[in-house]
Amino acid sequence: MKRAWLVRAGRHGERETLALEQGLAVVGWPELWDLSGHATRASLMDALRQAFPDDGTKRLLNWQAQLWAFLHTISEGDLAVLPLKTSPAVAIGQVTGPYTYRPDLPPDARHTRPVKWLATDLPRTKFAQDLLYSLGAFLTVCEVKRHDAARRLDSLVQAGRDPGWAGPGALLAGAVRESDATPSDEETSAVDIERYAADQISARIAERFAGHGLARLVEAIFAARGMTTWRSPEGPDGGVDVLVGSGPLGMDSPRICVQVKAASAAVEVGVVRELQGVVGRLKADQGLLVAWGGLTHAADREIRQQFFHARVWKADDVIRELTAVYSKLPGDIQAELPLKRVWTLAEGEETA
Repeated sequence: MKRAWLVRAGRHGERETLALEQGLAVVGWPELWDLSGHATRASLMDALRQAFPDDGTKRLLNWQAQLWAFLHTISEGDLAVLPLKTSPAVAIGQVTGPYTYRPDLPPDARHTRPVKWLATDLPRTKFAQDLLYSLGAFLTVCEVKRHDAARRLDSLVQAGRDPGWAGPGALLAGAVRESDATPSDEETSAVDIERYAADQISARIAERFAGHGLARLVEAIFAARGMTTWRSPEGPDGGVDVLVGSGPLGMDSPRICVQVKAASAAVEVGVVRELQGVVGRLKADQGLLVAWGGLTHAADREIRQQFFHARVWKADDVIRELTAVYSKLPGDIQAELPLKRVWTLAEGEETA
């Protein structure tokens, strides 16, 4: 059966654009040269020891397992999954060929597998929490198989939705049952708790502040900053959900028109252009588009061209702004969205 593999593109997403534009899954380890000649795990370990003489055996074994999977275990037809660091979205593609060393690429992107990217901007809001947890593994390369992950990821590409896990009794013929499987890589790896927490908050907001409720939350964020706000009633709004102004009457600059799109689907370029027209008609200084499901590529290009006139808040941006003023939010909103700040030890990422 088709398998699914998490293949990250840099700790901070520094190789994501290259991977998506050139149709590749890429991993780091720039200290290593062409690995195509390593046909055994022992040979690969020798190369790692030579390149990293000061690293311990445990770390080298970890890297050996990831690189061996990238070189030999991943098969053509398997799914490559890239949770993006630069936006709250996930890219999913199909591996189309073997490992290739690419000396023409930057040093940290020369270990590659060709991938046909089938979806490059699936909003994280479309993924169920258990699947997002699996995609939070810190490893650069690992198989994602918990809770029938491969079938569900394939459904996200084909139908745009996560059908969820129906339990071991619903597994397709030939699939490995959870009780029979060895622990999968994403289960044994440390998980990005910060990312997982953001996904949980995002899910609660989508549940409790659906539709026009998201405009209410955005208005509360600006009010907590000490700005004067007006929110349109539910129904046709003429392209304006919230108006924000400074000063005692809200007439001072900056004067901001806010359009809120709470759907999980990516916002099209027409919405960006509509916002531009509303900003001009109302003589506002700036426009803000709250796009909970992110933007299409065309809409993203359009908003970047309006750098000095418009901004976009995606789901992660809303959460960042929300947590910055959380203590000043109204009690009813805090009751619907109860948050607690927790300090935790920062885990080291087993990536390169």
